[in-house]
Amino acid sequence: MDNPKSPPPLTLDNLRVIKVLGKGAMGTVFLVHDMSHDPSALSPFALKIIDKSSSKPDADRRARWETTVLSRLHHPFLPTLLGFSETSDILCYAVPYCPGGDLNVLRYTQSDHVFSPSVIRFYLAEIVLALQHLHTLGIAYRDLKPENILIQQSGHVTLTDFDLSRSLTPKKNQNSFEFYADPENDNHARPPPPRTQSKKFRNGQRKVKSARVSPVSRRNPSSFYERSNSFVGTEEYVAPEILRGEGHEFSVDWWALGVLCYEMLYGTTPFKGKNRKETFMRILMMEPEFIGKKNALTDLIRKLLEKDPTRRLGYRRGASEIKEHEFFNGLRWDLLTGVRRPPFLPLRDGMELTEEVKKGGINITEYFQKLKAPPSQSPSPSPSHDEWRSNVSLTEL
Repeated sequence: MDNPKSPPPLTLDNLRVIKVLGKGAMGTVFLVHDMSHDPSALSPFALKIIDKSSSKPDADRRARWETTVLSRLHHPFLPTLLGFSETSDILCYAVPYCPGGDLNVLRYTQSDHVFSPSVIRFYLAEIVLALQHLHTLGIAYRDLKPENILIQQSGHVTLTDFDLSRSLTPKKNQNSFEFYADPENDNHARPPPPRTQSKKFRNGQRKVKSARVSPVSRRNPSSFYERSNSFVGTEEYVAPEILRGEGHEFSVDWWALGVLCYEMLYGTTPFKGKNRKETFMRILMMEPEFIGKKNALTDLIRKLLEKDPTRRLGYRRGASEIKEHEFFNGLRWDLLTGVRRPPFLPLRDGMELTEEVKKGGINITEYFQKLKAPPSQSPSPSPSHDEWRSNVSLTEL
């Protein structure tokens, strides 16, 4: 991986809050502008702030890891690190602002809350290129979901939230291009569980006696990757090999891509149960259900949702396998970044920004201190559609 460049320092006293974009376990995200360089807020940016005193124990570590990843990214469908600052109380970093919101909010604005195959093709292609770039850098993303896919002002996508990603380093003394999970970056690694047996049903599915099996028991000697044992993800998007405790590598991103594609097509994820336990069992045991005749899109989804990661599309040759699928026939991958009329273009909210700027704004440090007041006095974050899915990070279990 390329050596990360040191981000320019942020001068917090120069930053003014326009509004709160969101608030979560990892911190608060503000829309801000720099009074010294951009007094009219023509180029606002997003600023994530982590409160060292009240955040979760590993939030500081995960935030520092995310800034390390961001400092290495140089791709049109991935964010860049605009600046970084740290005090005794907070850690904060800036990334470009995406006014189009996330893909989940955009889907809810569509008829029947689904996208057409042509729109799915466009967004899926850009996401594939973003994941391909991450994998080339040796980074497994591990948190692909609609809420982490933002729409830029140009209408193109960008991935966000890299705190669950992990760097996989080249395996030594091997001729093949293999990876090991970096133990220094993987604090959630677990010892391998005892091996269990499985029994085949007549329909070809396997009855799993235990949710966890030994990584060694399934490892292919010619496998390209050594696997991470972290238990991370969002429950409806987590890959079966993570649930089985087999260890995992880049293929978990291709599984999540299949879940995402299914959701974009049908408006729901393929394995959602009444509770977490049922969802996990469906991921392990059930095959995805499709409506109507088989076509190129459903074939792509089916191949991405292969429960055996060694048979999953993308396992052997990465993104190249997915780009060669018939669903993308005729697509000019090299011209995607030049598309000037993507399916949807976000409205410019210049009037809102202008009115807020006219009020003079408020110092970012002062505003953040107000957010630490009792809940009744705290500003409400921007509305979202998160309530329809349980977005609990599995690292919290």
